[in-house]
Amino acid sequence: MERLITVPARSRHGRPWPGLVLGLLWLLGLGVSHAATPLNGAWREVRTDDTAQTVLDEYRAGLLKNFDPSLLQQFPRSSTGSWVVIAPQPPWNNDERVLTIYPPPMGTVTVLGTGETQSLALDDFSETLHGHGRLAWRVPATQAASALILLRFEPNLMLSAPVRFQIQTWSEYLRQDARWLVFASACFAVMLAMVLMALCFALMLRDVAYAWYAGYILCYTLIQGIQTGFMFHPLEWSWLSGVALMAGPAAVALSVAFASLFMMRFCELQRHAPLLRVPIMALAVGMIQLVLMRCSHIALLVEVAQILLNPLLMIGAVLLLVAAIVAVARGSRQAWFFLIGWTPLLLLTASTSAQVSGALPQLDWLNDASLAGGAFEAIVLSLGLADRALILRHDRDIVRVLADRDALTNVLNRRAWTERASALLASGSPQPIALLFLDLDHFKLLNDRQGHNTGDRALVAVAKALAAELRPSDLLGRYGGEEFVALLDGAMPQQAMHVAIRLCRRVHRLEIPVSDEPLLLSVSIGVAIRREGDDVESLVERADQAMYDAKLNGRNRVCLHEETVSPNAPASSRLHVVEKRE
Repeated sequence: MERLITVPARSRHGRPWPGLVLGLLWLLGLGVSHAATPLNGAWREVRTDDTAQTVLDEYRAGLLKNFDPSLLQQFPRSSTGSWVVIAPQPPWNNDERVLTIYPPPMGTVTVLGTGETQSLALDDFSETLHGHGRLAWRVPATQAASALILLRFEPNLMLSAPVRFQIQTWSEYLRQDARWLVFASACFAVMLAMVLMALCFALMLRDVAYAWYAGYILCYTLIQGIQTGFMFHPLEWSWLSGVALMAGPAAVALSVAFASLFMMRFCELQRHAPLLRVPIMALAVGMIQLVLMRCSHIALLVEVAQILLNPLLMIGAVLLLVAAIVAVARGSRQAWFFLIGWTPLLLLTASTSAQVSGALPQLDWLNDASLAGGAFEAIVLSLGLADRALILRHDRDIVRVLADRDALTNVLNRRAWTERASALLASGSPQPIALLFLDLDHFKLLNDRQGHNTGDRALVAVAKALAAELRPSDLLGRYGGEEFVALLDGAMPQQAMHVAIRLCRRVHRLEIPVSDEPLLLSVSIGVAIRREGDDVESLVERADQAMYDAKLNGRNRVCLHEETVSPNAPASSRLHVVEKRE
């Protein structure tokens, strides 16, 4: 069974390296030895005329290449495979033992012990012992603790990851196996939880960035699930055994495509790094084409896709890193989140690639680090998406306020006031509602004599005075020019008249001169009370009529619409002179 990916030594896409977390994992014993039996090892490539006995004889004669089984060892890719001899060293323990191979190779390993031959593979669903996150072989009780163990790594045309070997007691094996299951289950649970959250937000907010993020993390989860064997054991997804070789590389290419699309929108490259959008989009399109070529079952296209995948992965990783750095330098807040989750990928890739050449053989925990890194990256990018959502909401609220407010006076503009007043009238509230229509007296004269800047300052002063006099629940708006409107919920006619009188006095006492003559800016106010069947237009129309009555009767006064007052009532009950200083 060939490797899923052609990148060197399990080089996986999207593997961040949270240093402190990984160090803790190492100290906790995930991927390190625990009181294992001391081992010696030796290997050579398989020849056509080999037998198990000839290989063991050569080992005893010292003709095989020695290596330390407790450290990662890379076996070369060949068309015949490799022989591996594992020799337990004293002190020997005849208790029940288990041989483990970590990380689990994607190919088949055949064990030729003193008993029957047995094949070990991730996609083996027989009743034999299955390791979690590793291959495991239960040493027969009849086999002496000092007996040599002969393994054959079957031919594998793909580049395999370096592996290490352990012989543990049954109890120690079960403890380490349980720890790995808890650790891996938690990592996969975090990643899938982040995917579900992102999909929900993508539907609610209609933001495609969440969908690209979900696709990226989901592909990463699939890659990890296949390469660690988690989807084979314990999930027992036997249907994957026939498609794993295709699904793995396809998931890798798609993860790069989704990461590119996500990064462009998340980091706002159109704004912060527009020149890099074209190559990153080309990378996404190229990765999708590789997936189609890989799935075409045409030998030539499959081979070309296999050759191109590795260099495109390396180019893509560097390109996305550079784009994120440029975006950070130009002020993208979200690019910081991307860098925190993405930069460790290059460190991890460089480390695992170095292991292919024999470097860092003691760092076997890098394989579990990539799984923990997936959960770490999912959380970091989710925090970045949450931060982005809050910023977008804040910006939207600011835009909404700017759209609803008059740019000069900061009270509601005519559209926003009309919408809110209509909603209040349509609510069916039994409370009486009064509308005040205010028009500044001699405002045109003030503009003509002192200029529009003075007129603007007068409008701002009047708006502040009106807002200070009204309740927070009252709707104050600028209707146009020098006209203001105020909707008072729960105000009876007499209360509305008292409020209007206070407003009239407040404006007059601002003592804003209209001209050199002793003429101060004042306001005429018309008051109308809602009646059955009224809408905003009809209510404004009656208040406007009442305001014109106030103008005709000398300005700087309040007038209640005549239909609100009893026909036999005196005129003074609907007309009130506030100040008579004109």
